[in-house]
Amino acid sequence: MRKTAPLALAGAVALALSACSGGGPGSEDPATGEITYWLWDSNQLPAYQACADAFTAANPDITVKIEQFAWDDYWTKLTASFVGGSGPDVFVDHLSKYGEFAAQGQIVPLDERIEQDGFDTGIYADGLLDPWQYADGSTYGLPKDFDTTAFFYNADLLDEAGITAEDLWAADWNPDDGGTFEDIIAHLTVDANGVRGDEDGFDPSDVEVYGMGINPNFEETGQMQWANFTGTLDWDYLDTNPWGTRYNFDDPEFQKAVDWFYGLAEKGYAPAAGVFSEETLTQVGSGSVALGTNGSWATRSFMELDGVDVGIAPGPVGPTGERASLFNGVADSISASSDKQDAAWQWVQFLGSTDCQDIVAEHAVVFPAIPESADAALAAFEEKGWDVSAFFAYEEEGRTFLPPITLRAGEVNAVASVAFEDIALGNADADSLTAANDEINRILAE
Repeated sequence: MRKTAPLALAGAVALALSACSGGGPGSEDPATGEITYWLWDSNQLPAYQACADAFTAANPDITVKIEQFAWDDYWTKLTASFVGGSGPDVFVDHLSKYGEFAAQGQIVPLDERIEQDGFDTGIYADGLLDPWQYADGSTYGLPKDFDTTAFFYNADLLDEAGITAEDLWAADWNPDDGGTFEDIIAHLTVDANGVRGDEDGFDPSDVEVYGMGINPNFEETGQMQWANFTGTLDWDYLDTNPWGTRYNFDDPEFQKAVDWFYGLAEKGYAPAAGVFSEETLTQVGSGSVALGTNGSWATRSFMELDGVDVGIAPGPVGPTGERASLFNGVADSISASSDKQDAAWQWVQFLGSTDCQDIVAEHAVVFPAIPESADAALAAFEEKGWDVSAFFAYEEEGRTFLPPITLRAGEVNAVASVAFEDIALGNADADSLTAANDEINRILAE
């Protein structure tokens, strides 16, 4: 799998768009009026409102109405809006989702508009634009930011356990015994009697502090659960990515890793499914969890937790000798149902420009897709005293990999999410993924 180095291209040419041309290919709608823009991350709402204000100042005939929905609601509402012909003009799209939208003609290819306006797509960091080229070669989104995942930890709980940040950075992992990473989370776990998980007399049925939290997200990517571990195996989601036609959830080593991951709850080192209904942000913030996976997009929320001193460490080094993280880049797409596609395209160009991405950088919430803007974001994080180097450790000493990009992604996820949740609930072992994998591959073959 290709390594990506988003910040290595600091010499890339920057583009500033304050006003954009109108009149798209074959389009007669005027570039005026109000357009709607949907996103799912509430942390990014202030940054993009600032972008919208700057855009309207430069393009007074166009206003942008931003609507934000939580992740699960977002995709449900978006799918329903497409069916009803009432979708947003522009929306934040996801690599694991857009293939289905493109196949169904629900989003607009941008190539003719890019060529017509001479938009320089070379401004983006390496590896961010290519995945947005659909199976037919058409481009369906302009990159806005990128992310990796790491482990946010409660520094005070680590200190009490005698574990250092250096211990976490040096941790290794394997699916047989969990390596030194499991040793660490076992020692961080404390039962109601004050006994640690690696001490005699530990009671896994009455845990006060779990060594590692688990996000209640059961998706085919595993990004918020097991991907930091399975990414360190000689394994990938698909026979080829993007646009593969066969999943590899039937791989024995992958299944062994999944059994290890969900088996941590049986040992008492991690919460069982249903113990927490919120993500690791809430879990770590409550003081009931020492560390947990989350994405770079969540940095501000973790660092601003009241009364919790938070640090960040990358995932452990696995059997391949590398640490690993899913590497995702989101982009902005235009709905085919929009009757204001010229105005929507002007907004998408602005979102994909240095003008907007520099504004986003100042808010220290994500790493923008344009290298210079990403550098500005790093400076903003550093100014706040937030060390985000863990998110880049995979480029220097590990591996980054794409989420699975296929057709019929919604149907695939419907099968996969049920299968992984059954394992988490203790209703099945990971070898049950073989049957789920067969069903998924049948879907992709149809």
